[in-house]
Amino acid sequence: MRPTAALITTATVLAATATLTACGGDSGSDPDTLKVSFKQSTDNNIKVMDTFLADIKKQFEKKYPGKKVEFIPIKAPDSEYYTKVQQMLRSAKTAPDLVYEDTFLINSDITSGYLKPLDAYLAKWPDWNQFIGTAKAAAKGEDGKTYGVPDGTDTRGLWYDKGIFAKAGLPTAWQPKTWDDVLDAARTIKEKVPDVTPLNVYTGKPAGEAATMQGFEMLLYGTEDRLYDESSKKWVAGSQGFKDALAFVETVYEEKLGPDISTALDPNIQTIVRGDLLPNGKLGINLDGSWLPQDWLEGSGHEWPEWSRKLGLAAMPTQHGQAPGKVSMSGGWTWAIPAKAANPDLAFDFIKTMQSKANAQKWYVANSGIAVREDVANDPAYADAQPGIKFFTDLVASTHYRPAYPAYPKVSTAIQEAMEGVTTGDVSVEEAAKNYDEELRRATDGQVIEK
Repeated sequence: MRPTAALITTATVLAATATLTACGGDSGSDPDTLKVSFKQSTDNNIKVMDTFLADIKKQFEKKYPGKKVEFIPIKAPDSEYYTKVQQMLRSAKTAPDLVYEDTFLINSDITSGYLKPLDAYLAKWPDWNQFIGTAKAAAKGEDGKTYGVPDGTDTRGLWYDKGIFAKAGLPTAWQPKTWDDVLDAARTIKEKVPDVTPLNVYTGKPAGEAATMQGFEMLLYGTEDRLYDESSKKWVAGSQGFKDALAFVETVYEEKLGPDISTALDPNIQTIVRGDLLPNGKLGINLDGSWLPQDWLEGSGHEWPEWSRKLGLAAMPTQHGQAPGKVSMSGGWTWAIPAKAANPDLAFDFIKTMQSKANAQKWYVANSGIAVREDVANDPAYADAQPGIKFFTDLVASTHYRPAYPAYPKVSTAIQEAMEGVTTGDVSVEEAAKNYDEELRRATDGQVIEK
């Protein structure tokens, strides 16, 4: 999963428009054809979503004789996917009937008039009562209406290589209590096992939302500060926690504890980590998400059945070990119906087919996701389906959610720029934080509270 909110160049937008003109067609041309757009993995070996949707298509067409499902897959890095989807949603000629929508973009897309509220449909769908409250909230707009049906959530923690830890003389049952514990383990690995990368923390604009969420926010929310102040309904500027999180990132790359900067700022860094560094024993510690095993399952093209024996899992600690002692971030994706969809009723029928208990459970397991349906979460067959599910599900109790307001994508990009600056050493932590505060004021129209 995993999203990016990067600044988009004019050339990228024009290229996206050209692509959509070619593949989108006129969504109103056939009332019996449902058009479904989704993010297709840029790795040709990863077919998790494709396989799942192909099965749902068969079920749907059998259940609704005479109806056809046409997929509009978008194979692109995260930032380009968002751009292409938003280009599609602007016109009835290119808008699909159903689109895969990241929760952090919902409010900005609502503000742009791209999405249709689903409350009338949800009120008649008994299964909606099975969805947990936090998942429902993530799909809700500032106007109180619901604009998407979540297909799971996620949490984040530390993945570590037990073999590398053993070589470095570190405990293979590892649970750091502070940020310093994480950095000290990475320093030990650098000294004792010099041919591997000690620690990966996603950073910079090329990594997009992975840098913001898996990297920066996992640090910031382990301090006493936050991105957004709910009581004043304003964004936070000038916080010490923000500077401390940047300082952690600076330390990782200044001390050469992380990947080479050229690798860290490679747009394909997530694929590199999951497909090469971890499976081949080249990375000691990885701050990342619950979904990684989907790349290693049978049929993925990157099969790695030994992962559960070779990798350990630890919660990311708070900065100084202060309560609650650990931190996680959660996001997730939804299925949303565009405002300009030609066949919205048919689209919701497809959602109901996808999100039956049986199909939802299949998806959570295949996607290494965390259940947002209570009946699935309480099913022992789900909890036992894959190593790591219980660990990451238990982190929900310590998790935080992004402030998914319309300004968030711009705020996220500003965070990535600050991270990139300290990663390359082009700016100091103080300079990067100051630049962020200035960009924050612009991105939020001055809706800022000073710490």
